[in-house]
Amino acid sequence: AWTGEIHGRVVCDVCGDSSIGPEDHVLEGAEVAVLCITKSGEVLNYQAFTNAKGMYTVAETMPESDRWDACLARPISSFHDHCSHLGEGSAGVKFTYNHPSGYFHTVKPFVYRHASVPTYC
Repeated sequence: AWTGEIHGRVVCDVCGDSSIGPEDHVLEGAEVAVLCITKSGEVLNYQAFTNAKGMYTVAETMPESDRWDACLARPISSFHDHCSHLGEGSAGVKFTYNHPSGYFHTVKPFVYRHASVPTYC
């Protein structure tokens, strides 16, 4: 059998400056959708939520002939009171999945921002 994993992180960019700084924090409970197409042409849709460290994981074990070929990860919702506006460049990430069994692909962090930047920024 073949095993694949996709990892990623969801962060709140408090000051909206597109860089991760001490004022920023991870978002727990953010929802991410991962859509993968397999070598045999089947489309698999996964739903993941971030943990306390802002990390989400999607994993699957399947026959080598049915393994993931390409995937699209996209943020769905942050469920955070203030940090709920999707940052630029966080619409979704397409990637080819060509790792051997037991390895994982890391997706760049998805970023949410405050509706209005706090005064301390």
